[in-house]
Parts: sequence; C-alpha cells; structure tokens
Amino acid sequence: MKRVPTNFGDYEAEYRRRVPRMRRWLRALLQTLAAALAVVLAGLFLFPINAHAGRSCEEHQPTPAAIIRGLDLAQRTADQLDASGARVVVLARAGQDLGKYGLRYSHLGLAYKTDAGAWRVVHKLNQCSTAVAAIYRQGLGDFFLDDLWRHEAAWVVPAPAVQAQLLALLKAEPAQIIRLHQAPYSVVSYAWGRKYQQSNQWAIETLAAAMEPGTIRTREQAQAWLQFKGYEPSTLKLGPLTRLGGRISAANVAFDDHPNEKRFSDRIETVTVDSVFAWMPRAGLGAAPVVLKL
Repeated sequence: MKRVPTNFGDYEAEYRRRVPRMRRWLRALLQTLAAALAVVLAGLFLFPINAHAGRSCEEHQPTPAAIIRGLDLAQRTADQLDASGARVVVLARAGQDLGKYGLRYSHLGLAYKTDAGAWRVVHKLNQCSTAVAAIYRQGLGDFFLDDLWRHEAAWVVPAPAVQAQLLALLKAEPAQIIRLHQAPYSVVSYAWGRKYQQSNQWAIETLAAAMEPGTIRTREQAQAWLQFKGYEPSTLKLGPLTRLGGRISAANVAFDDHPNEKRFSDRIETVTVDSVFAWMPRAGLGAAPVVLKL
C-alpha cells in the first residue's frame, strides 16, 4: 500500500519506536473497520431486490489495505468535489481492467451534495453477477470500497442548468428516481435497446429524464433525447467465441438484444463511461473530465 505522508514530523518517528508494531496494526485495523462500518450503514437501498437469478457468486472480503485505500480515495474525492463548488457530478470508478477494449473506467453514478454537506451517489448495481440489478443510494466510501481495479476517480461537472435539473430529481421520492429503472440486466446491453439495462445506461437515461421531466416518461423517449443530443455509444469488437463464452459463463452477459447485422459483424454498441465523458462536453452538458489518482 502506498504510504500517505503525514505532518507529524519527529513525533511520528518516536511513536513508531515506542509502540509495538502489532498494537499499532490492531489499532489501525479497528479504526478502519469502524469507519468502514459507519460508511456502509449510511448507504440506503432505493429499490432493493433480494432474488438472485442465474449464477451464484462467492463473498469477497476486502483486505484492510484495500479498505484504507478505498476510504482514502473517497475522502480525497469529497474534498475536491467540495472545492469545485458543484452540487452534482457524474462520477466514475475503475472497477475492472477494460484496457483491451480501449476503455479506462467501468462504472458511473450520479453524485450529489446533500443539504447537510455529505456526498451521496445514486447508481445501478448488478446483483452479484446475476441477471438483475437494483438502484442504490450510497456514500462515497461505499462507492469506492468495491473491489477496484485501479484506485482512481473521475468526474464531469455538469453545466449549472443540468446540475439544477439532476439535483431536483435526485432529491425527489425514490419512485421518481427509479422511474426508468429496468431490472433485467446485461453488462453489454444494446445502447438503443430496451430488453436489458446496464448501469451506465440507466444513469444517462435518467439524466435525459431529469432534463425533460414533463415529456420523458419512457426509456424509448429518453433514448430519443440522447440521440437528439448527439450521444454515441462505444462499439466493442467482440468475436463469436468471446460472445459465446460470456453468455455461457455469466448470467449477466447477453447479446440477444443487439441487432443481428451488428452482433454478427462483431460490433457491440453499449453505453460506457468513456463515451459519456466524451459526449457531455461535446454536447455542452458539462465540463471536461477531472481525474484523481492515488
């Protein structure tokens, strides 16, 4: 774990000499676990789903080092978001290595600052590699305590008018927030389809609904707005063996919603963080992405 420098100076060196290593380690572990528990308890389910369809999965317990880094990333992100003056951002994390597809980030959520000053993230999470997903509201600690591939945060600060519309929706009743949520899930769902809905897809469709609350009532209408605003999904080159292997080995991977002419020419069009971050500044909906690395 990369050590975070402190300002304790000579006192820190004396402390390290006098306190046994095991005692220091236990104290740090207990403090970290207590902080993590407080963060977890602050998370709120907006639309919990208890059923686990498809493939089961094993619990993965984070290591103390991973917890410390995740909470450190959350705190530094909160500090920078506070300094930016924003009330809403589109926030991303790197939960897995997507470099072979030319992608840097895997997942995004809609983060907003509460009246009390804390940041909350509303995002869609797949139910443990099953074929369904749910919408959650969590703190930044929860958001970055997942098993990250890279401890790095990135966000786009929306234009003031976009922030105002998103904030109004994110502070509304849960029924309004999840209005366009669809439980059937595929990690590579077709960007313009409606059979499945992946996490990033829900986020930008919800953004569309926030911008036109009086007219956008369905996913079809939200997607029409996104097309009108010039959104372009990422095109992943996935051959037949890759598609077959993914479909057989994971319940949360499906390709049957993609048009045949695109699917059988190995062109899988899906919503990615990278494509959203490229589109928002281009469409005048937000500033250039900001990146924070540990």
